Amino acid sequence: MREPQPIIGQAWTGRHVIILQCSETNKLIEVYKSIHAPIEPPRLNCAETLSQLISIGYRIHAMSSLPNHRIQYVLVLF
Repeated sequence: MREPQPIIGQAWTGRHVIILQCSETNKLIEVYKSIHAPIEPPRLNCAETLSQLISIGYRIHAMSSLPNHRIQYVLVLF
């Protein structure tokens, strides 16, 4: 049996990904997201932005240190 194909205009039902890049001093530097990822307006404060995303259901999937004293967070919403 074939699986049903998505219909144009149907809500996205997969995983959503957001990548945050922050400074070591808690400043939000950049936000990257999948096209349909739900997100609230990001704050200049990285901890506040993380708090907002976690409160709407995102989970921290990975964290890593980047050059130039940056920290990157990968968040996933299932």
